Amino acid sequence: MGTVYVASSKALQGWAADVGLGKNVYKVGWTDDLPPEQAVAGCAGQTDWKILKTAEAEGPEAVVFERLGRKEKLVDPNYYPRLKGEAGLVKANLVAVENAMLVAIALENREPPKNFKVKPVDIAQHLLNAVVK
Repeated sequence: MGTVYVASSKALQGWAADVGLGKNVYKVGWTDDLPPEQAVAGCAGQTDWKILKTAEAEGPEAVVFERLGRKEKLVDPNYYPRLKGEAGLVKANLVAVENAMLVAIALENREPPKNFKVKPVDIAQHLLNAVVK
């Protein structure tokens, strides 16, 4: 049993927006022996990572990425030299996240708030749901 985490880096998101990936790039990783803060430190040459959400999950990192790849678009680390071969970077689809949140609200028989906006924590939860469930 290990820990799956979702992290964000403002510097990496700024770079991703500049190269055409969009600013919604997040790191999904799996660790079994290190705390998530240490596991993500220095990933893709960035030092400003913040852990958004964590969850318990089974399986090695390759299985986690396979499950995630079915739902979300994984960034190819070999295509962008700045990523330094770091796997687990995901380009989040905001429309899919928003739709999933609206369906969850509708299933609970609630009205969506008037100022409905997707936050980074909501994106992190959506990515974890793709991996854990």
